[in-house]
Amino acid sequence: MSSLKEKPTAATFDVEALVAAAWNGEIRVPHFQRGFRWAREDVRRLFDSIVKGYPVGSLLLWERPAAQQQVTLGALHFDAPATDAAQWVVDGQQRITALANALHPSGQSDQKFALSYNLKNGKFISSPPTADPMVIPLPIVFDLQQILKWFARYPEIAEHLDDATSVTKRLRQFPIPAYVVKQGSPDALQEIFDRMNNYGKRLKRAEVFSALYAGEESKQDETLTIERIGQGINIERQFGTIDDDTILRAILARRGPDVTRDIHHEFDDGKEGRDAAFKAGEEALLQAVKFVQEKAGVPHFHLLPYRFLLVVLTRFFAHHPDPGPGGLEVLRSWFWRAAVVGPYIFRGSATGAMKAQTYKILPHSTEESLRGLIDVVERSEHAMPNAARLRTNEGAGKIILCSLWALGPRDFLTGDTIEQPRLARVIGESNTAAPAISYIVNPRNVGSSQRLSASNRLILSSTKHPANEVDSLISNQPIHLNDVEWESVLASHAVSRGMAQLLASGKVVEFLRHREQIVQQNLQDFLSEMCGWKFDSVEPLLDQLSAEAESEMES
Repeated sequence: MSSLKEKPTAATFDVEALVAAAWNGEIRVPHFQRGFRWAREDVRRLFDSIVKGYPVGSLLLWERPAAQQQVTLGALHFDAPATDAAQWVVDGQQRITALANALHPSGQSDQKFALSYNLKNGKFISSPPTADPMVIPLPIVFDLQQILKWFARYPEIAEHLDDATSVTKRLRQFPIPAYVVKQGSPDALQEIFDRMNNYGKRLKRAEVFSALYAGEESKQDETLTIERIGQGINIERQFGTIDDDTILRAILARRGPDVTRDIHHEFDDGKEGRDAAFKAGEEALLQAVKFVQEKAGVPHFHLLPYRFLLVVLTRFFAHHPDPGPGGLEVLRSWFWRAAVVGPYIFRGSATGAMKAQTYKILPHSTEESLRGLIDVVERSEHAMPNAARLRTNEGAGKIILCSLWALGPRDFLTGDTIEQPRLARVIGESNTAAPAISYIVNPRNVGSSQRLSASNRLILSSTKHPANEVDSLISNQPIHLNDVEWESVLASHAVSRGMAQLLASGKVVEFLRHREQIVQQNLQDFLSEMCGWKFDSVEPLLDQLSAEAESEMES
């Protein structure tokens, strides 16, 4: 167990000195720290506490050398010089980042930090889009010279000068206690970080793992991290950004089936190092994503019915990277059967579903692994998703969207097929696929029984189409598309020419009723093929794999 040779020393920093140290690069954030997680309201409450004199907690800083480097602190980016006594933040990153950004003019570019002091009611508020003499941006409030210039510019508010300068004084002189560790190994500091962040607002598991196994500070630019794995896969596959916890589970699943195990001793046995595990995990996860896109027909992370499926696939491909065409067919059948079943046969627990299936993957046998996976999802009758309800953040809704994607949706104006990279660009940084899934008719103009129906949703290739004009896109055939081409475009969105005419004549209820029937039938056909229900193809493929395995053993 790591320990400190010397006790931390107590110190006190006023806000003026603290933010100056941050701006000068004297305060650094270790690479094992989590990113900034506070919302604007958290930042606002911090400043409210300061001017009211409330305690805001102590800091824990680690004094050690720091190299010259480009430093990013929230919205601030600057060159930090080398120093022999930098203060590395072990606890207090959110508070220091909030103070340094909200009080610096450049921090105002980020809405989380764009706060002002309202002289009318003495409260901190979001900075307004236009100047208001009674609402002063925090960087001006913090600078006495700037506050005097503000009042010189707006002499009509002179009676509030004492109030404003009082706030300036309280902000600048507010004391924040700190403990400074001047000796100690990186392991000891990471252990302190782990323990401190298991109280109060807990870290996500991936954040704890990243902190425990951060690697050397001097090699941070070249060290593979969970975040970089997600970024790399997104760049290569345009799959969207996989969340950190799913990536962690994928790394863990490759190494062992119990993804809920204690991560504090993950590499204690010395069989595999941290860097090797991350690299191998990345390779297996990338292969899983490739399978999901190319074989299973899921174009984007936000259309993946359940995240645990990606974890199970990562373990499978880590141990069976080349299952052959037949094996891939069986794996696709398992994937969609597991998606339809979801976590519900495991008492609604995605974690339970994940563990039940990762344990079925045996490193020594592809055929036994596939049989085990199929057996797990065959224990329950499949419940077909209902096209009468589509929510983009639900597993059933994502299954419906994948079935619509399988139709090969085409652009209403050009007739071009919507390619996967185009879909990814439209989804962008959204947390769901919603930006690419448009309403045909404004839901406020639809009856309650059809308001959530998939019949009123379709996949668009551009956010440039106004939401209130999608129905006109369906109703009006472009002059450069002939009848055959136009009918093909309509069919790619589960619409017939007759249905388009219903919409054009204002018969919205009839249009949606007919389209819901088509969407539901398309969904059934899609799942029948993908799940292997259509020709009951799974068992013959498994028998073939078993025969091939026996033949290899004999030879």
